[in-house]
Amino acid sequence: LLGAALGSARAAVYFQEQFLDGDNWQKRWMNSEYKPDFGKFKLTAGKFYGDPVRDKGLQTSENSKFYAISSRFKPFSNKGKTLVIQYTVKHEQKIDCGGGYVKIFSSDLDQKNLSGDSRYYIMFGPDICGSETKKVHVILNYKNKPHPIKKLIRCKVDGYTHLYTLIIRSDQTYKVKIDNEMVASGNLEDDLDFLPPKKINDPTVRKPTDWDDRIQIDDPNDIKPEDWDEPEYIMDTSAKKPEDWDDAVNGEWHYPMVKNPLYRGEWKPRQIDNPNYRGVWPHPQIDNPNYSPDFSIYSYENIGIIGLDIWQVRAGTIFDNFLITDDEVYAEDFGGETWGETKGPEKEMNIKQIEEEQEKERVIEEKYFEQRFKKKLKRKKESGKDRTVRNTEKEEL
Repeated sequence: LLGAALGSARAAVYFQEQFLDGDNWQKRWMNSEYKPDFGKFKLTAGKFYGDPVRDKGLQTSENSKFYAISSRFKPFSNKGKTLVIQYTVKHEQKIDCGGGYVKIFSSDLDQKNLSGDSRYYIMFGPDICGSETKKVHVILNYKNKPHPIKKLIRCKVDGYTHLYTLIIRSDQTYKVKIDNEMVASGNLEDDLDFLPPKKINDPTVRKPTDWDDRIQIDDPNDIKPEDWDEPEYIMDTSAKKPEDWDDAVNGEWHYPMVKNPLYRGEWKPRQIDNPNYRGVWPHPQIDNPNYSPDFSIYSYENIGIIGLDIWQVRAGTIFDNFLITDDEVYAEDFGGETWGETKGPEKEMNIKQIEEEQEKERVIEEKYFEQRFKKKLKRKKESGKDRTVRNTEKEEL
């Protein structure tokens, strides 16, 4: 407790949202009016949860909709400081296509007109679409241009709540964590194309003319077979001229062309390893005259708004436990005290619901087959009675 208290005293918490005060969240969050048909958010813990109050968050509620909502806080600059952006995402509907990321904006953003065209500082979080796109976005704005990370970071897709954390340090390094475990790290300049490369190929140096970089070559001993050259199409001499063919109307009749079964395509000699292969030529490099270092890539002025600007085909995602701070330890502790304490009960509740649903389906299935069996048995009895009556009538006759 003492450690947590000291950590809280050190940390600068710029924004923290847990939606613990019911409908009052609507006073802090503003829906965009850029489009009249934006999807609506609702406050809920979802179908399964670890705690009915603590797990309440903003949930997308309408399928195939754009969503745009944001919340304002006191503006700050992260110059000379660490910046931590953290929140939880729960794709309860096991999303097939849609965003789950957040955006950080300057305080001069017009919140009522928030849209996909609004300029942002940072975009961070999971994005899923089909079987190919299951990644975590890390996009930073530099000189009014968005720069995505070159590394592929895979997101979680199991339908449970997960904690996403982006850490940007003043030494221009970064770290991405999922569920308080690091999944990516590096240097901003190396992993995002903010600046021209430090080194370039020396334009005054040419590859030597005798440098052979072909891995394989044609086998000089391989000779084309004499019977190789066959035409691709040949005349079908078995065809007969139609009886109603009129040369005056249709022109002179010719045998139709058909695919030649002996055609083998263009002949090419087989490939062998090049005995003179010298590898890839190492082009000498020089300092890039267009490169100049920038030690402020990481920093932003007037940070003042966090927002959700996403598209979802199947709604149901819940966003919660938003945090923007300058303290990595505080963020980790906050994640442990929120997501960390409810993740276990959430999974247990979901498993129990699945088992109960399976039991209901089993009971319904048993009743269905029991009814079918009874109907069949009844028809069989009635059929037996009819046969008895018919036999009696025959005997009387």
